[in-house]
Amino acid sequence: MSPEAALARDDGLAGKVAVITGGGSGIGRALAVAYARAGAASVVGHFPGDPHDVGETVAAVEAAGGRCLPVAVDVADPAQVDALARAAVAEFGRLDVGVAAAGVLRRAPLAELDDPAWEEMLSVDLTGVLRTFRSCAAEMTGPGALVAVSSIAGGVYGWHDHAHYAAAKAGVLGLVRSLAVELAPRGIRVNTVVPGLIESPQSLDPVNSLGPQGLADAGRLIPRGRVGTVDEAARVIRFLTSEDAAYVTGQSIVVDGGLTVRWPS
Repeated sequence: MSPEAALARDDGLAGKVAVITGGGSGIGRALAVAYARAGAASVVGHFPGDPHDVGETVAAVEAAGGRCLPVAVDVADPAQVDALARAAVAEFGRLDVGVAAAGVLRRAPLAELDDPAWEEMLSVDLTGVLRTFRSCAAEMTGPGALVAVSSIAGGVYGWHDHAHYAAAKAGVLGLVRSLAVELAPRGIRVNTVVPGLIESPQSLDPVNSLGPQGLADAGRLIPRGRVGTVDEAARVIRFLTSEDAAYVTGQSIVVDGGLTVRWPS
């Protein structure tokens, strides 16, 4: 066993079971693989309309020596989210970790931001987190961990043409802080990861996000000199759900290579 694998086995995740929404690609997929390397099984929720193949997630998990159950889910539907959490218990006999990584990103200037567009965004990116946490917490019979994926857009900065997205991601921070207090007596910790510019299918979308050239240009403004990877974001989530973070709850960890603390120049 490599030193990295030995360390992972000591973080208390071996034998645990995690539910991950948004696991068809991006941070969710990287996290499923990270859990596999730590000896944890995962139930990966994927949106049926997502163009990314969840089979690639399953294959990557199995290649890392882990177990993974893919389940189609729309986090805008509470019944489907409830079924996702129950699937973990039915398949693996327990549920220890819930990670809300599902999200959508749509560009919409204020003049075009009608009520349906606003409500769709919040239903997935904010209320979807609530549904995931509510369903997972209901199936946890002992201590556990919940993590939401926010964004520096809303979590730290504003973002023009994305007011609905930023509002949802900012709302996640308040939701997590409140649930951390509410669920602490049950031994359930609740935290947030706030990714900066991470190269993912979402950020590579040139219509709704920065696109490849925008990411390359932005990377030069980041103190680390580049944008982040989905694996780097996933490792922070893995840490927050491990015993290494046993006394960490209600916190938001920014993963941005120093972007948000750099003095403008």
